[in-house]
Amino acid sequence: MGSKRDFAVNAVSQWLKKKSMKVKISLGILLAFCALVALNFTIRDPRYFFRASATIHIVGLITLIYKLFTHKTCSGLSLKSQELTAVFLTTKVGCSAYLHANLHTVLDIILLLLTLLVIWLIRFKLKSSYIKEIDNMWLSFLVVPSIILGTVIHPYTTHTWIVGVLWAFSTYLESISILPQLRYMQNAKMVETFTGYYVFALGVSRFFSMAFWIIHTYETRGEYLFFWGHGYFWMLAVFISEIIQSFILADFCYYYIKSFMKGKLLKKMPV
Repeated sequence: MGSKRDFAVNAVSQWLKKKSMKVKISLGILLAFCALVALNFTIRDPRYFFRASATIHIVGLITLIYKLFTHKTCSGLSLKSQELTAVFLTTKVGCSAYLHANLHTVLDIILLLLTLLVIWLIRFKLKSSYIKEIDNMWLSFLVVPSIILGTVIHPYTTHTWIVGVLWAFSTYLESISILPQLRYMQNAKMVETFTGYYVFALGVSRFFSMAFWIIHTYETRGEYLFFWGHGYFWMLAVFISEIIQSFILADFCYYYIKSFMKGKLLKKMPV
């Protein structure tokens, strides 16, 4: 059975290798479209998209924590990305608990606790294996624009103005929080196996979140994007943030899947 599977995978890989980039992109879009159609017919409650997204993120973090405890090294992992994740999750949990605490809030709390554990392990238990020199992205380049954008475009709430601004800030920061991790892997010129699992899990997580927006926007004929928010731009801004985050992770996921189909894991970030 294993040899037949390997033969099929190799055959598909060789077939794709001969195709042009335009054909590969078209096939990728077609595959994504088929997945969206399947999800649209199988998942009727839109809340399940966000639950699936958060659950996959949790699985990715658990995989990362397993690596940190068993291998006792944080090589290949960006502390700055984890710190940005902790910042937007803390803000998001605070706003969510204040506005409408629900299951999503619980999932975000679990994510926050796991992220804080990762940060503690890197900063204190495994700091000797952390390479600060290549984790060199300036966080101010990511945090400051998120604050400014959150102040300008944010949701209206029945509560205070600051709650809407903080919620928007957490949304914008979330969309770019993975950039230090990708920069770290580019600087290191390698992709550590468990870190690769984690980033790929984030990519799959984004797919479910993006699927909700595409399906819901289609079903409402675009009206959902202008349903609620500052100058009617808030929902559109969130959708654009989802697109940005998806595209940031799409490149990594493409090369990760490509390397997997060749029977090996991605070991080096493409230039």
